[in-house]
Amino acid sequence: MTDKQAKLESKARKFVKKEYAIWLTTVGPNLAPQPRPVWFIWDHDSFLIFSQPHTHKLKHIKLHPNVSLHFNADKTRDEDVIVYGGTAEIDTSVPPAHKVQAYMKKYRAGIEAMGATAQQFSQEYSVAIRVRPTSLRGW
Repeated sequence: MTDKQAKLESKARKFVKKEYAIWLTTVGPNLAPQPRPVWFIWDHDSFLIFSQPHTHKLKHIKLHPNVSLHFNADKTRDEDVIVYGGTAEIDTSVPPAHKVQAYMKKYRAGIEAMGATAQQFSQEYSVAIRVRPTSLRGW
């Protein structure tokens, strides 16, 4: 690994730890990119995202599992652009969101701000999406 790649990976890990949302870009049936912000956690070797069951992003992932993920970059704070390429899949082995401790630690306040309990959130956002990174680029 080059020094440049090692620095980029270090910066990416910092973004993963500090950022509240990430942009998930799927590809629609017309092959147009479809970006949307989502809540996420890093779970072992992949991103874990929960979705409502009847969303376009799930349909897109089933048709075209290659996705990208990126963070907002604020050039006024001299932040880098970090973009992951990856493969997305529906992961039926994941417990409900309210039973994923790291997810609840990060998003409990946000869920409460939505006027929902953790269990209600889990019922509404009942589909786990796992994105396994295959590439990382940035500048």
